[in-house]
This record gives sequence, C-alpha cells and structure tokens, in this order.
Amino acid sequence: MRITAIRERPVGLQAGARGGPANAMVNFTHHTVSLVAVSTDVIRDGRPVVGVAFDSIGRFAQSGILRDRMIPRVLAAAPDALLDDSGRIDPAAVLACALRDEKPGGHGDRAAAAAALELACWDLAAKFDDEPAYATIARHTGRTPAPAVAVYAAGGYYYPHQGEAGLREEMRGYLAAGYDAVKMKIGGAALAEDLVRIEAVLDLVGDPARVAVDANGRFDRAAATRWAAAVAPYGLRWYEEPGDPLDFALNSAVTACYDGAVATGENLFSVPDVTNLIRYGGMRPGCDIFQMDPGLSYGLTHYLQMLEVLEAHGFDRRWAFPHGGHLINLHVAAGLGLGGCESYPGVFGPFGGYSDGCLPQQGMIAPPDTPGFGLEYKAGLGELITELTA
Repeated sequence: MRITAIRERPVGLQAGARGGPANAMVNFTHHTVSLVAVSTDVIRDGRPVVGVAFDSIGRFAQSGILRDRMIPRVLAAAPDALLDDSGRIDPAAVLACALRDEKPGGHGDRAAAAAALELACWDLAAKFDDEPAYATIARHTGRTPAPAVAVYAAGGYYYPHQGEAGLREEMRGYLAAGYDAVKMKIGGAALAEDLVRIEAVLDLVGDPARVAVDANGRFDRAAATRWAAAVAPYGLRWYEEPGDPLDFALNSAVTACYDGAVATGENLFSVPDVTNLIRYGGMRPGCDIFQMDPGLSYGLTHYLQMLEVLEAHGFDRRWAFPHGGHLINLHVAAGLGLGGCESYPGVFGPFGGYSDGCLPQQGMIAPPDTPGFGLEYKAGLGELITELTA
C-alpha cells in the first residue's frame, strides 16, 4: 500500500443568504479552507481509494505550506515509512513525515496544514475498513463509540442590517430544526446593545443553560471581567474566549470572578499550549469547557495527546466540545466519547454543518454511517471533492 498523489485546493466559504458573517474580531467574507485529497494504490470498484479532509474553519487555507513543504516531504518518503505494523497508511507516520525539519514552536498555520493531511489519512483508514470514521477512531482508542452526539447550533453572528428581529428569526430556525442549545456572538457591539441581543435570544430559547455567548478573544482583562459581571446574572451555558487565547492570566482572572463556565481552546494548536492553559489559565474541573479543534491542531494524533493531558490533570473528556461545526468533528466527538460538539447549520458552507441525513433529535445528532467522514455525501462539498479527485 502506498500514497500515489496528494492534492490541495483552497475553497472560499459561502456567504449565505444574509451575506458574510462577522464576529467581534473577524469578517469571514473572504475566508478560505484547504480541501485535501490523499490518493492510494488500493483499488475499489475500479477507482483508487482516496482520503479526504480539510483544515477546519476560521484560519484560511494553507496552500503554500502544504504544497511547498509538507506534501513534497510525504511524497518523497519511502512507502514503508508511512505504514503501520499491519501495512496500512499510518496517520501518525504521515504527520511525522510532514513535520520533518520543522522547528518546535511556531504553531498556527502549520498546525492546520498538517491537520488536513493527517485527518485525510483517518478518512482513508475508515474507508479501507468500509466503516464510518467514528467507528475507526473508537476502535483505535479502545472505546465504544457513542450512538449520537450532543450538538449546539453556533450562530448569532453580526450581519449588516439584521437587527434584533433577524437574530430572533435565526435562532427560531435552529430550534425548529431540532437543536435545543445555541451560541451567539458578543463583543462586536457596545455592551448595552449586546445585552439586548442576549435577552432577545433568552426570551426565545427560555432556558439560559441552553444559550452560550462567544467574544472570540475580543477583550482585554478589564473588559473581559466587566463583561463577565454583566452576563453573570443570566446563568448562561458558558462565556467563551473572553480574551486572547494565549493570555492565560486573563482567562484565570475571568474564572476567578465568574461562577459560570468559561470555554476556550479553539485557538490553541499544540499540546504545550493546552498544558499551559491548565497550569496557568484557571480552568476548573467539572465546570469549564475545552474547545480544541483537531483540524487546527495537527490532527487527531495530537488531539488525543491533548485529551491525555486533560485527564492527567483531573479533567473529564465530557467537558471537551471541539470547535468547527462540521462532519469531521462530529465523528471525533462520537468516537472519543466527548461532551458534544458545535454545528454550523446556517453558516460557512460548504464545510459548515452536517450532511442532509444528519438531523438533530432533541439536541442529539448521530454521525452518518457512510465510510470515512462522509464528506463526499455533503451537498456542495461532494461536488468539490469529485473535481479534486477526478
């Protein structure tokens, strides 16, 4: 068994009916994602078996890093160096090859580029066994996969001219679709205005434990604690990323003054960063939420190491909710027994959200049983994969 070709294509995110969404820091109108296909010499039904993945959502495509550094390294490697003891393509070995001669530190775009390659190899592994990726992931880690995953609809972005009525309409659509928990953005407007937005969503949803807010790293320490005091009376599900993700002192200051859950981690891309969050960020077992995303942090190989760090420090993996809102992380959450994951049912197409058959039932979604991650069966994305692998 050997890898015969690796292709990458940058794909722009779809704006959607309301235009390009924005959070407190970023307008996503021009954002892109790297779609990666890893082809092998294994032939099924007259065609090579191909693994497909992407580098999650929110950090731009990684075309240069993949094409100039990582893909040539993998293609130049001795075929046996990329195999496990059973003779299969080994995602960890491919990752190690892609990172050859890279210095420690400097995590960020490199971590996302490597993740796209590594996750495509997990898609391959599942397809070789003709099973969904969550089953492969569970077996690899000695677990029994969850039949369904708790999901929440991530939305509430800032759109031109949307207003409170438009926000209500958006959230009402998520509830009607079967989601029972939602997340909305804050920090992109004045505090008083955002409190009105929060109250509008709470009025619609009813239970504040089903509403989370996300500042996307917008605040300095003074603002982060001031907003914490302002939202504390609502009893929200969590207060997400109040400040810069690497400002662990800020995060600790928030958890020291805020009794509710704080969520962070989606912008931490390495095991050492997660270790430092635990050491210095004030995270509380049984309370706070970890949102690391395999697609932004070197793939599943490193994500498993992150979970080991959490559990070694007394944290339960049921408080891990991967960022990303897409099919890959739905499989990861089911295969690893995580607390749940995000869903982007209305934004970031063609990557955001799940395939048509993945419908929420009382806030739970079962991942598809198609082989691999099932990306080929997602509307809009399947067509792109066909073009990339033709």
